[in-house]
Amino acid sequence: VFFLAKQTNCFSAPSITIKSSALNAASSERTIVAVTREDGKNSKLLKKIGDDPELGSTTELLELPCIEHASGADIDILAPTLKSKDWDYVAVTSPEAAKVLASAWDTVRDNPLPVVAVGAATEKALQGFSIDVCFTPSKATAETLSAELELKGPSTSLLYPASARAKKTLQNGLEARGVEVTRLNTYDTVTANWSEDQKKVSEAVKIACFASPSSIKGWLQNTNENKNVIAACIGETSATACRNHGWDESKIFYPEKPGIDGWVKAIKDAEASLAIAHS
Repeated sequence: VFFLAKQTNCFSAPSITIKSSALNAASSERTIVAVTREDGKNSKLLKKIGDDPELGSTTELLELPCIEHASGADIDILAPTLKSKDWDYVAVTSPEAAKVLASAWDTVRDNPLPVVAVGAATEKALQGFSIDVCFTPSKATAETLSAELELKGPSTSLLYPASARAKKTLQNGLEARGVEVTRLNTYDTVTANWSEDQKKVSEAVKIACFASPSSIKGWLQNTNENKNVIAACIGETSATACRNHGWDESKIFYPEKPGIDGWVKAIKDAEASLAIAHS
């Protein structure tokens, strides 16, 4: 079953998809797991769960995107800003930010700038657009990136094409080290609006998989603040957001290092906690 909602100026199509088998999920004996990234970004996790010998046979999967992406206020000045000077670095902190940067990269492709990525998923996204990455930190967080980035003399310059909703962790950390940070809000993350059918089917969910604070916010807005689900988070940032929204600590699972494999392990741990609770 496909539910489509049109939105202008979006980088990612904001369609919301629910697997048809999941419409009868409430009567299923399997654990209902919802993936909540924007439409088109859930396929890798869905495949990992489906291919896993344990999860593949014990879970029923729902695809309920909680967010979608729209143009930010600074998108039109990204290209001219890129070529305005020889930036020491361009910082990219998400696969979506990589996609946005790629939309303007042709302006500097013949004389490319040094690009740093927050983690492996962002680096892979950049490489998919033929953008080389010169540095990734030891842990995929903005805090670690700001602490580990090598400075280029006393006045290192860095361009930061960001989400309008991104916290100031990266720029504050870099500026505290003397880096001249220019931030552009090139895209925005907005909440996807569910239909009544989508809200109804979400009531069967036992585990919700979160990859960002924005997804968590979207989940809460669409589910009337449902914090009874177990949160399986991609990393510490999303886990912290769950805590801040009032989730019980026993219902938050996440890996030490963000990544798809650790995320799947968090989902396994979440499902195991359900089995213990019901034993």
